[in-house]
Amino acid sequence: MSVKGKAPSRPTTLSEAWALRWPERHLLTICALAISLGFMMVLGSGYAEGQPFKVMDLAPFAIYGACLAVMHITLVAARFHGDQILLSSLAFLAGFGLLAQYRMGTLDLSDPTSASLYLFPGSIALMLAVCLALMRGRYERLKDGLWIWAGLSLLLVAALLALGQRYRGGVYGAGLITPTEFLKVTVVLFLASFVDRNAKPLANWGKGFPRPPLKALLPLGVFWAGLTALLLLQRDLGMFVILSVTLLVMLLVGTQRLGYMVLGGLAATAAGYLMLSLFSHGQRRIQAWLMPFEDPTGNSWQILQGLTGMYSGGLWGEGFGEGNPEYTPIAQSDFIYSVIGEELGFVGCTLIVIFFLIFFSRGLGIADQTRSNFGRLVCIGLTTVLATQTFLNLGGVTKFIPLTGITLPFISHGGSSLVTSFISLGLLLAISEGPAKTQGAGTRKKTATRPESGDTKQKRPASKKKPTAKAKAE
Repeated sequence: MSVKGKAPSRPTTLSEAWALRWPERHLLTICALAISLGFMMVLGSGYAEGQPFKVMDLAPFAIYGACLAVMHITLVAARFHGDQILLSSLAFLAGFGLLAQYRMGTLDLSDPTSASLYLFPGSIALMLAVCLALMRGRYERLKDGLWIWAGLSLLLVAALLALGQRYRGGVYGAGLITPTEFLKVTVVLFLASFVDRNAKPLANWGKGFPRPPLKALLPLGVFWAGLTALLLLQRDLGMFVILSVTLLVMLLVGTQRLGYMVLGGLAATAAGYLMLSLFSHGQRRIQAWLMPFEDPTGNSWQILQGLTGMYSGGLWGEGFGEGNPEYTPIAQSDFIYSVIGEELGFVGCTLIVIFFLIFFSRGLGIADQTRSNFGRLVCIGLTTVLATQTFLNLGGVTKFIPLTGITLPFISHGGSSLVTSFISLGLLLAISEGPAKTQGAGTRKKTATRPESGDTKQKRPASKKKPTAKAKAE
């Protein structure tokens, strides 16, 4: 792990790389032991209910252990020296998600060709590919595709609207997948490129009464208006909220202007009121949130069942595999946190939140350490996306905020969401690795530097003065 202002020395041999990543190896071993304990609890629960033990039942844990080993060995072989705690916290969250899906029965162990068995290892492989391809500062090349990322983002939503199918108010692709999940990466890359390229004009709010630079914001405003219109046609309010929060945070970080957050908050209030007046399903969710017992078998059924499950879990829970998640609608996806509360109690829920906080703090730490403004903005954007998504899911399940239909990162069942989260992690790891290696200070040529015009402390050569008569006498 690097210290701000200093680039850590890179390992040059396999033995050095192996020694450098021993903390990660230690943490991954602890994660594997914790997840194996959970698998034993689930297997023991099934055996107590009379279910016969099959060797194939060990497949999820074997996949998890193999993925951790391959991931670690690959990074060692690549002489990767990026963040280790971020990867370890991800190993626990993703392993817990795999365990939860095994508990919910979403993994089809009877069919070796089932796609559900290969989703986790495939996501790990994609994460490693992104990390290795963009490490050593190569992620900087992504900022050259400013309008490519913008066009791809709009094309994703437009294609889904044209070719997708309506289901429960939303629009989905074939197999109920959501290709628009990749907006969480493409929009962040566009925003990071745009803010990095236009940081000074965006920060110029003029003198006197502060006002936003409308001319500098015009290209961003046009893009955002088009994206918002497409997302509203798709009725994906959750995605709109996540990306809007990310936009405001990245503008704040990139320009150091608090006014963007103030204006954004006012605009969000007005937009929220307008959306509630236009979209009936949004009104139903607000009504179910405020007064759930008025329609306990209708719109409020899901949230009431989730709260009942969490309440029955108490402090320690009923035990992994001992709950009744079948009574909670969409328990394997939106309401997986409710199942955790029922079977592992308040302690299990708190543990999950702690690991998410560790993950987000490492993302912000990487942003603080990187010397690239573009890399810093990408880290802030991706971390904000994942943090906002987590908050929307946990807040909706616990009735802190209205439901948004957002999945819990790395834990909920969902192919496109899981893949996108792992791509984001690959980018964060690549940025944590630091810039490309440069020549040492001793080999650099000494060049004369011209002082900036604004430097009032530059040294001037002393003018030669004629000695005075008193000085001559002395």
